Amino acid sequence: MTEPQITQDDENRLIAERRAKLAALRTQGVAFPNDFVPANRAQALHDAYDDQDQESLAAAAHPASVAGRMMLKRVMGKASFATLQDGSGRIQIYLDRGSLGEEHYAAFKQWDIGDIIAVTGTVFKTNKGELSVHASSARMLTKSLRPLPDKFHGIADQELRYRQRYVDLIMTEQTRRTFMARSKAVTAIRDTMTEAGFLEVETPMLHPIPGGAAAKPFKTHHNALDMEMFLRIAPELYLKRLIVGGFDRVFEINRNFRNEGVSPRHNPEFTMMEFYAAYADYRWLMDFTESLIRRTAERAAGTACLAYQGRELDLSQPFDRLTIVQAILRHVPQYTEDQLNDVEFVRGEVRRHGGDINAPNLVNAGLGALQLALFEETAESKLWHPTFIIDYPVEVSPLARESDSRPGITERFELFITGREIANGFSELNDPEDQAARFAAQVKAKDAGDEEAMYYDADYIRALEYGLPPTGGCGIGIDRLVMLITDSPSIRDVILFPHLRKED
Repeated sequence: MTEPQITQDDENRLIAERRAKLAALRTQGVAFPNDFVPANRAQALHDAYDDQDQESLAAAAHPASVAGRMMLKRVMGKASFATLQDGSGRIQIYLDRGSLGEEHYAAFKQWDIGDIIAVTGTVFKTNKGELSVHASSARMLTKSLRPLPDKFHGIADQELRYRQRYVDLIMTEQTRRTFMARSKAVTAIRDTMTEAGFLEVETPMLHPIPGGAAAKPFKTHHNALDMEMFLRIAPELYLKRLIVGGFDRVFEINRNFRNEGVSPRHNPEFTMMEFYAAYADYRWLMDFTESLIRRTAERAAGTACLAYQGRELDLSQPFDRLTIVQAILRHVPQYTEDQLNDVEFVRGEVRRHGGDINAPNLVNAGLGALQLALFEETAESKLWHPTFIIDYPVEVSPLARESDSRPGITERFELFITGREIANGFSELNDPEDQAARFAAQVKAKDAGDEEAMYYDADYIRALEYGLPPTGGCGIGIDRLVMLITDSPSIRDVILFPHLRKED
């Protein structure tokens, strides 16, 4: 049987009652005091005293002072229990009229679930063995005006959890663990990059020319300069300018913005880590990226042997490396290699599997781009084990270096895990004349209707003309990586405040 849920009328009544309590507090002095600093955190108390027995704790009388949100409250006449939650966890509080005094104990009984309180006292264990703080004083620091969701059901509406993340964090321990794991992952990445000799930098978010990726940008207007500008779709071209300037290894962790769809895998604002190393190629990048991801999982989750959505995901094993054609043949074995080298056959198969061959990026596509489109329609979603797809065609890789021995093929890879792209890297194109020609081809594609084609960036060409050393660069999607580490099905689960439609 489902318990009755709180109605809007009930919520309005409870809010009115709490506002009345706040009004009474205002008549007594400062309603929102800011003069208490807790000496202890809940988890630290558990770490220090959980292993001690009841008698030794009682004999030592360890002092404690804690502050946090009251999540549970049981009033039993002359004595009561409450559960306090701070940023580290929960601790039980024991309050009695004898220790607090009649006036303060009566005040406590008027407090509500959700109020933020401060408690000082001594650590002890109840007869049931639960670590607690016996309060010698208790104060309200913040009056909560809105009732929390039912403690047993939390927030059932998934969209409401994203929209009111502050309530989700209060009520859902798993959500708090997810974002603590995200913080650990980002810290592990930074540590790894710094130890490998990379310099962390910051490049512009507002670009006069959007570049570094094939994507539709957000547009804005700079009033003082009276010019159209774009939220960046990638930091790549600025980071490579720094390699030109003499920084041999650089990285940046920050937001990118792409004016595209919203889905379990996509958010218009997302976090990327891009890094560039002089005198490195795409093979070195694959080795480094593999070790970086493995080490990040170990530090954030405690292991590289994960489970994702009920299925094993082992990041400790060597990652596969396949060409686009090899990946199709492995996961769609009914094809033959001869068929995949027949332009018209591949075009027909792309159409049969739902691909739009009349899209601007495919209408005049060559064999390589069509093979990539077929891979995306048939094999990409099947790449559960970490797999580097390598050797992309030049026509879909406008910033990547062409192979010296295989014309038309670039030294590029994309890393897929659980059927999702996690990283994209390549040996960088450092020939300014070749790059200028590819930019010009992108401009033609844009003029023909491809909104994701790149712009011509004359300043970047000028930078290349000063000389970019042989360089390798890679971008890693932080949000998607955290999804794997935390077993989260949607990108919204790992972004604190994902983009949503207007509430009304």
